[in-house]
Amino acid sequence: MNRFAAITLGAGLMSVLLSRAMAADQPPYPTPTPPVSFKAPYPTVGEIERYDPELDRLVPRDAKIEKLATGMLWSEGPVWVKDGGYLLFSDVKANTTYKWQDGAGISVYLRPSGYFGTTWHSIEPGANGLTIDSQGRLTLCEHGERRVARLDADKKQTALADHFEGKRFNSPNDVVFDSQGNLYFTDPPYGLDGTFQSKQKEMDYCGVFRISKDGKVSLVTKELNAPNGIALSPDEKTLYVANSDTNRAIWMAFGLKPDGTVANGRVFADVTDLTKKGMVGNPDGMKVDKQGNVFATGPGGVFVFTPQGKRLGKIAPGDKTSNCAWGDDGHTLYITNNDKLVRIRLSTEGKQP
Repeated sequence: MNRFAAITLGAGLMSVLLSRAMAADQPPYPTPTPPVSFKAPYPTVGEIERYDPELDRLVPRDAKIEKLATGMLWSEGPVWVKDGGYLLFSDVKANTTYKWQDGAGISVYLRPSGYFGTTWHSIEPGANGLTIDSQGRLTLCEHGERRVARLDADKKQTALADHFEGKRFNSPNDVVFDSQGNLYFTDPPYGLDGTFQSKQKEMDYCGVFRISKDGKVSLVTKELNAPNGIALSPDEKTLYVANSDTNRAIWMAFGLKPDGTVANGRVFADVTDLTKKGMVGNPDGMKVDKQGNVFATGPGGVFVFTPQGKRLGKIAPGDKTSNCAWGDDGHTLYITNNDKLVRIRLSTEGKQP
């Protein structure tokens, strides 16, 4: 058996253990199969789909998708840490946050990452979306704890918000800070047992919320049934929210006011035509470059849209894709791709946390 077959078998065994543990109401096997890092020169995967010549200005013709690590159960929520020069990302199903650094490979950064109890009621208990605040501290969307939390220098966690109007959140999913320190996050039920039909739900909607810099929590919108990825335009006048619904696979663009309220919501882009054809993956995490172009994960990879929502092309690693983040000097896009971590070098420069 080669090591890649072993990785596949290990990931499958972990999924079985998780399922059995939930059925028996017992904590699952705590240590997943360790992921495997690759060494430079990194192997390449996938392809670039070009729909419009304008894509060449953002994604070079000779750009390659490099495979950096594999063996995760479901990779998510990448964020680049400038102070240290490394990437953090989530394995939601393994309740682990990993660190990846060029030359050093992959290592466990935080375990457990999003659930600290002993009985898991979901196959996605760990942290999901990650970002960095203005003081360089990691901020996590914690599925299992159903909250948004901050990780301090000593790795002690501080809850920033865990309820609204007396009700617990579903399972905070993705998060973004504005330049003033206000935080926006989405709250679908993917971390709950039964997801949309979960008996654990306390809210009858899936919202987008704001935590102001003074700690006040407010509802931004509840018009999407499955809000997921979230991002801000460079001028912070537009809030983008992905809707991860096969029957309404869209990204919304909301006009964002200085007080954090939104108006004039419109469909920014729509790929329902692809999901209806059976293409795997829904709108998920996204990032924006300094020119306002949107790099959004969806069916088959990372779509590249102009600020007006024109579909220019797709970075297609060849598997279900969850999220992305700008790293290195801002010209590298790191992508969490099912059980893999990949990256691509671009001409455009991203807006980092």
